[in-house]
Amino acid sequence: MNNLSRILALAAFSAVVIAAPVRADDVKAGDLVISQAWSRATPGGAKVAGGFLTIENKGSAPDKLVAVTAEIAGKAEVHEMAMDNGVMKMRPLDKGLVIEPGKTVKLAPGGNHLMLQDLKGPFKQGEKVPVTLEFEKAGKVVVSLDVQGVGAQAPGGGGGMMMKKMPDHSGMKM
Repeated sequence: MNNLSRILALAAFSAVVIAAPVRADDVKAGDLVISQAWSRATPGGAKVAGGFLTIENKGSAPDKLVAVTAEIAGKAEVHEMAMDNGVMKMRPLDKGLVIEPGKTVKLAPGGNHLMLQDLKGPFKQGEKVPVTLEFEKAGKVVVSLDVQGVGAQAPGGGGGMMMKKMPDHSGMKM
């Protein structure tokens, strides 16, 4: 191979590697694939943090996220945020969150999310925070939330979803 061919081959290979999503932290549980698990750094004294992730159901039957626990939090729940007569309201999903077969559910700022309350310490950027998700069929699975910067809107601090800045729960007391 001449130098030009090697350079072109290396450039093509590099482009593929860079363009491919990093999937090393994907967690498989039964027919589910959990990816892009993250949270935001919290200021000292904060008692609440949000957790965000993507759940894909590759199976032929629905599954349901029924509970979440985290050692760093006194209480953890699956929450939804929704507009109600022009007012954004947040509430726990007491009956769980269904992941239909062949579908992907994204827990993200401003929508469904994990709510970690009564924090025992702050989340620091660069840390990994373990949480346990409990599914009706797939059972219990531990995932690590990658802690991003305080105002992050997506994993890696990027704005993968360009949204209006949503309220930050990190300083909220419940």
